Amino acid sequence: MKSQQDLWLALSDCVVNMEDDLVSEVAKEYIAAGYPALDGILKGLVDGMQKAADLYEQEEYFIPELLVCADAMYNGLAVLRPHLEQADAGKKHKVVIGVVEGDTHDIGKNLVRIMLESSGYETYDLGRDVPLHRFIDKTKEVDANVIAMSTLMSTTMPGMGKVIELLKAAGIRDRVKVIIGGAPISLAFAQKIGADAYSSNAVDAVKVVDRLMGAEAAALGA
Repeated sequence: MKSQQDLWLALSDCVVNMEDDLVSEVAKEYIAAGYPALDGILKGLVDGMQKAADLYEQEEYFIPELLVCADAMYNGLAVLRPHLEQADAGKKHKVVIGVVEGDTHDIGKNLVRIMLESSGYETYDLGRDVPLHRFIDKTKEVDANVIAMSTLMSTTMPGMGKVIELLKAAGIRDRVKVIIGGAPISLAFAQKIGADAYSSNAVDAVKVVDRLMGAEAAALGA
Protein backbone atom coordinates (compact mmCIF):
# COMPACT_ATOMS: atom_id res chain seq x y z
CA MET A 1 0.00 0.00 0.00
CA LYS A 2 1.28 3.45 -0.91
CA SER A 3 2.11 5.85 1.91
CA GLN A 4 -0.08 8.87 2.58
CA GLN A 5 2.71 11.17 1.40
CA ASP A 6 3.06 9.23 -1.87
CA LEU A 7 -0.66 9.60 -2.52
CA TRP A 8 -0.60 13.31 -1.67
CA LEU A 9 2.11 13.73 -4.29
CA ALA A 10 0.17 11.61 -6.79
CA LEU A 11 -2.97 13.72 -6.29
CA SER A 12 -0.95 16.92 -6.64
CA ASP A 13 0.79 15.64 -9.76
CA CYS A 14 -2.53 14.67 -11.34
CA VAL A 15 -3.74 18.25 -10.99
CA VAL A 16 -0.53 19.89 -12.19
CA ASN A 17 -0.17 17.46 -15.09
CA MET A 18 -3.85 17.79 -16.10
CA GLU A 19 -4.65 14.11 -15.49
CA ASP A 20 -8.37 14.77 -15.07
CA ASP A 21 -9.29 11.09 -15.52
CA LEU A 22 -6.53 9.46 -13.47
CA VAL A 23 -7.09 11.72 -10.45
CA SER A 24 -10.39 10.02 -9.58
CA GLU A 25 -8.67 6.63 -9.35
CA VAL A 26 -5.90 8.03 -7.16
CA ALA A 27 -8.49 9.68 -4.91
CA LYS A 28 -10.37 6.38 -4.57
CA GLU A 29 -7.12 4.62 -3.70
CA TYR A 30 -6.44 7.29 -1.07
CA ILE A 31 -9.86 6.80 0.57
CA ALA A 32 -9.61 3.00 0.36
CA ALA A 33 -6.33 3.21 2.30
CA GLY A 34 -8.20 4.91 5.15
CA TYR A 35 -6.46 8.27 4.98
CA PRO A 36 -8.29 11.51 6.03
CA ALA A 37 -10.11 13.17 3.15
CA LEU A 38 -9.29 16.71 4.29
CA ASP A 39 -5.54 16.09 4.10
CA GLY A 40 -5.96 14.64 0.63
CA ILE A 41 -7.75 17.79 -0.45
CA LEU A 42 -5.35 20.26 1.13
CA LYS A 43 -2.00 18.51 0.71
CA GLY A 44 -2.88 16.83 -2.57
CA LEU A 45 -5.46 18.56 -4.76
CA VAL A 46 -5.11 22.13 -3.49
CA ASP A 47 -1.33 21.81 -3.44
CA GLY A 48 -1.45 20.81 -7.10
CA MET A 49 -3.74 23.70 -8.00
CA GLN A 50 -1.46 26.12 -6.18
CA LYS A 51 1.48 24.80 -8.22
CA ALA A 52 -0.56 25.25 -11.40
CA ALA A 53 -1.40 28.82 -10.37
CA ASP A 54 2.31 29.46 -9.82
CA LEU A 55 3.07 28.15 -13.32
CA TYR A 56 0.39 30.50 -14.66
CA GLU A 57 2.03 33.46 -12.93
CA GLN A 58 5.37 32.38 -14.44
CA GLU A 59 3.66 32.28 -17.86
CA GLU A 60 4.46 28.59 -18.31
CA TYR A 61 0.75 27.74 -18.14
CA PHE A 62 -2.08 29.71 -19.70
CA ILE A 63 -5.86 29.78 -19.24
CA PRO A 64 -6.55 26.53 -21.20
CA GLU A 65 -4.07 24.60 -19.05
CA LEU A 66 -5.46 26.10 -15.83
CA LEU A 67 -8.99 25.07 -16.80
CA VAL A 68 -7.94 21.44 -17.27
CA CYS A 69 -6.02 21.56 -13.98
CA ALA A 70 -9.18 22.86 -12.32
CA ASP A 71 -11.19 20.03 -13.91
CA ALA A 72 -8.74 17.53 -12.42
CA MET A 73 -9.02 19.16 -9.01
CA TYR A 74 -12.82 19.08 -9.11
CA ASN A 75 -12.82 15.43 -10.21
CA GLY A 76 -10.67 14.59 -7.20
CA LEU A 77 -12.89 16.67 -4.93
CA ALA A 78 -15.96 14.76 -6.13
CA VAL A 79 -14.40 11.59 -4.67
CA LEU A 80 -12.90 13.04 -1.49
CA ARG A 81 -15.49 15.58 -0.36
CA PRO A 82 -18.22 13.07 0.64
CA HIS A 83 -15.72 11.59 3.13
CA LEU A 84 -15.06 14.85 4.97
CA GLU A 85 -15.93 14.86 8.64
CA GLN A 86 -18.81 17.21 9.30
CA ALA A 87 -17.90 19.12 12.44
CA ASP A 88 -20.45 21.47 13.97
CA ALA A 89 -22.63 21.17 10.89
CA GLY A 90 -25.37 23.18 12.55
CA LYS A 91 -23.08 26.09 13.45
CA LYS A 92 -21.45 26.92 10.16
CA HIS A 93 -20.25 30.46 9.64
CA LYS A 94 -21.29 31.99 6.32
CA VAL A 95 -18.82 33.58 3.93
CA VAL A 96 -19.68 35.70 0.89
CA ILE A 97 -16.73 35.54 -1.51
CA GLY A 98 -15.94 37.08 -4.86
CA VAL A 99 -13.52 38.95 -7.14
CA VAL A 100 -14.22 42.68 -7.10
CA GLU A 101 -15.68 44.56 -10.03
CA GLY A 102 -13.30 45.08 -12.93
CA ASP A 103 -11.26 41.90 -12.44
CA THR A 104 -11.92 38.48 -14.00
CA HIS A 105 -9.03 36.54 -12.42
CA ASP A 106 -10.58 33.95 -10.12
CA ILE A 107 -8.11 31.09 -9.63
CA GLY A 108 -7.02 32.36 -6.21
CA LYS A 109 -10.61 33.05 -5.17
CA ASN A 110 -11.63 29.54 -6.18
CA LEU A 111 -8.82 28.04 -4.11
CA VAL A 112 -9.88 30.04 -1.05
CA ARG A 113 -13.51 28.98 -1.51
CA ILE A 114 -12.57 25.32 -1.73
CA MET A 115 -10.38 25.63 1.36
CA LEU A 116 -13.14 27.34 3.30
CA GLU A 117 -15.74 24.76 2.28
CA SER A 118 -13.36 21.94 3.16
CA SER A 119 -12.93 23.53 6.59
CA GLY A 120 -16.67 23.60 7.26
CA TYR A 121 -17.63 27.11 6.18
CA GLU A 122 -20.79 27.74 4.18
CA THR A 123 -19.73 29.82 1.18
CA TYR A 124 -21.67 31.96 -1.26
CA ASP A 125 -19.52 32.46 -4.34
CA LEU A 126 -20.46 35.59 -6.31
CA GLY A 127 -17.89 34.78 -9.00
CA ARG A 128 -15.69 37.36 -10.68
CA ASP A 129 -16.14 40.98 -11.77
CA VAL A 130 -18.69 41.37 -8.97
CA PRO A 131 -20.57 44.71 -8.71
CA LEU A 132 -19.69 46.15 -5.32
CA HIS A 133 -23.27 46.38 -4.06
CA ARG A 134 -23.69 42.63 -4.66
CA PHE A 135 -21.40 41.89 -1.72
CA ILE A 136 -23.72 43.87 0.54
CA ASP A 137 -26.94 42.51 -0.95
CA LYS A 138 -25.83 38.88 -0.59
CA THR A 139 -24.46 39.43 2.90
CA LYS A 140 -27.82 40.81 4.03
CA GLU A 141 -29.73 38.07 2.18
CA VAL A 142 -27.93 35.14 3.83
CA ASP A 143 -26.91 36.91 7.06
CA ALA A 144 -23.22 36.24 6.37
CA ASN A 145 -20.48 36.59 8.97
CA VAL A 146 -17.61 37.26 6.56
CA ILE A 147 -16.98 38.97 3.23
CA ALA A 148 -13.88 37.72 1.39
CA MET A 149 -12.73 39.79 -1.59
CA SER A 150 -9.83 39.33 -3.99
CA THR A 151 -8.26 41.05 -6.96
CA LEU A 152 -5.11 40.66 -9.03
CA MET A 153 -5.35 44.17 -10.48
CA SER A 154 -4.21 47.30 -8.67
CA THR A 155 -6.78 49.35 -10.59
CA THR A 156 -9.66 47.53 -8.88
CA MET A 157 -8.26 47.68 -5.34
CA PRO A 158 -10.23 50.84 -4.39
CA GLY A 159 -13.44 48.85 -4.83
CA MET A 160 -12.61 46.89 -1.70
CA GLY A 161 -12.63 50.07 0.36
CA LYS A 162 -15.94 51.07 -1.22
CA VAL A 163 -17.50 47.76 -0.14
CA ILE A 164 -16.48 48.51 3.45
CA GLU A 165 -18.07 51.97 3.14
CA LEU A 166 -21.25 50.35 1.79
CA LEU A 167 -21.29 48.02 4.80
CA LYS A 168 -21.12 51.05 7.08
CA ALA A 169 -23.90 52.80 5.15
CA ALA A 170 -26.05 49.69 5.49
CA GLY A 171 -25.46 49.69 9.25
CA ILE A 172 -23.98 46.17 9.35
CA ARG A 173 -20.21 46.82 9.40
CA ASP A 174 -19.94 45.89 13.07
CA ARG A 175 -21.24 42.36 12.53
CA VAL A 176 -19.42 41.45 9.31
CA LYS A 177 -15.71 40.64 9.13
CA VAL A 178 -13.89 41.61 5.93
CA ILE A 179 -10.85 39.73 4.62
CA ILE A 180 -9.03 40.71 1.42
CA GLY A 181 -6.30 39.15 -0.70
CA GLY A 182 -4.61 39.01 -4.08
CA ALA A 183 -1.20 39.72 -5.59
CA PRO A 184 -1.22 43.54 -5.23
CA ILE A 185 -2.81 43.50 -1.76
CA SER A 186 -0.75 44.13 1.37
CA LEU A 187 -1.35 44.32 5.09
CA ALA A 188 -0.78 48.07 4.91
CA PHE A 189 -3.53 48.43 2.28
CA ALA A 190 -5.91 46.29 4.35
CA GLN A 191 -5.30 48.52 7.34
CA LYS A 192 -5.70 51.66 5.23
CA ILE A 193 -9.21 50.74 4.03
CA GLY A 194 -10.31 49.30 7.38
CA ALA A 195 -10.45 45.61 6.47
CA ASP A 196 -10.32 43.17 9.38
CA ALA A 197 -7.62 40.99 7.85
CA TYR A 198 -5.42 40.21 4.88
CA SER A 199 -4.11 36.89 3.56
CA SER A 200 -1.41 36.23 1.00
CA ASN A 201 -2.56 32.72 0.05
CA ALA A 202 -5.42 30.22 0.25
CA VAL A 203 -4.06 28.17 3.14
CA ASP A 204 -3.52 31.20 5.36
CA ALA A 205 -6.93 32.59 4.39
CA VAL A 206 -8.68 29.79 6.25
CA LYS A 207 -6.48 30.32 9.30
CA VAL A 208 -7.29 34.03 9.24
CA VAL A 209 -11.04 33.42 9.00
CA ASP A 210 -10.79 30.85 11.80
CA ARG A 211 -9.05 33.46 13.93
CA LEU A 212 -11.62 36.14 13.14
CA MET A 213 -14.53 33.86 13.94
CA GLY A 214 -12.81 32.62 17.09
CA ALA A 215 -12.31 36.19 18.26
CA GLU A 216 -15.94 36.97 17.52
CA ALA A 217 -17.14 33.96 19.51
CA ALA A 218 -14.91 34.97 22.42
CA ALA A 219 -16.30 38.50 22.35
CA LEU A 220 -19.88 37.24 22.37
CA GLY A 221 -19.09 34.94 25.26
CA ALA A 222 -17.43 37.67 27.27
